Amino acid sequence: MSKVDIISGFLGAGKTTLIKKLIKENLSHEKVVLIENEFGEIGIDGSFLKEAGIEITEMNSGCICCSLVGDFSEALEKVVKDYHPDRIIIEPSGVGKLSDVIQAVINVHDDKLQLNSFIAVIDAKKCKTYSLNFGEFFNNQIEYASTIILSRTQDVDQHKLEEDIQIIKTFNTKANIITTPWDDLTGDTIMNALENKDSLQQVLLKEVEICPVCGHHHDEEHHHEHECCHEDHHHEHSHECECGHHHEHGHHHADEVFTSMGRETIHTYTQDQLETILKTLSSSSQFGSILRAKGILQTPEKTWLHFDLVPGEYEVRVGPADYTGRICVIGKDLLEDKISELFGVE
Repeated sequence: MSKVDIISGFLGAGKTTLIKKLIKENLSHEKVVLIENEFGEIGIDGSFLKEAGIEITEMNSGCICCSLVGDFSEALEKVVKDYHPDRIIIEPSGVGKLSDVIQAVINVHDDKLQLNSFIAVIDAKKCKTYSLNFGEFFNNQIEYASTIILSRTQDVDQHKLEEDIQIIKTFNTKANIITTPWDDLTGDTIMNALENKDSLQQVLLKEVEICPVCGHHHDEEHHHEHECCHEDHHHEHSHECECGHHHEHGHHHADEVFTSMGRETIHTYTQDQLETILKTLSSSSQFGSILRAKGILQTPEKTWLHFDLVPGEYEVRVGPADYTGRICVIGKDLLEDKISELFGVE
């Protein structure tokens, strides 16, 4: 039997960091397989996680619920057959909807799989902003989580933290909410909160009656004007239903709202050069609305720099080599030519 944990979280919330912490401190004795669902042209996070000795299956471009539902089912079945893991961790795209990922797992009828936990990692510094601006995606992750883990709580004051919890409880009153800074928590403590079966059962109950058209649970009044595929369907009710979508505005997919660009490059960058680029990228609106950037780039001294960027902040660290330099940027209305010019790539 393979346990399945879904670790969701909006762009840059810290999903990969959390997974590495759990592997190192709590799951090192288990055989773990990670299935990543990257939104973007170039997968980056998989390179970070290979350091932890995890078997990784990467899927790029698109969300699990839409274009990759077939590939996802096949990947999950292949993982069970080939690896016989104790645990499968699914890391959805940061702009994916947790309800859709849960449904995609439910649709894989395999008696060797056991749904274990649905986690949403929420950046405490950006909870209010993202809830207001990207509610269809961000709030859905909160609503369907059995456990919610706030990241970067050490960087916010008590008032901000209480405001975050109030927002979270607007959408989910059943989930465990972890607010302690991660450095103060052991992997065992986090895992005990994740495996809260009562909360998980509440989430699963929401998926008992599945709409045959859009794959979500709805009340008895729900109906469709016509049979439809994911791209065009809409609903005649106007309230926000249990799948977390404001249906009067349609059911949006990540690639309808967000854009991404990926570049490979052999250019080299000193750490000072890279930090200057990232400072410009994180503090200026001239490149579009950037929500996340990450990459692996070589220095003139043949060392490699790994970087992560979210609005207003960035991190650069030395890491292992990759086959070439890679850059991935995700956001809305990206001005790719200007971003490419900033990095000096085509």
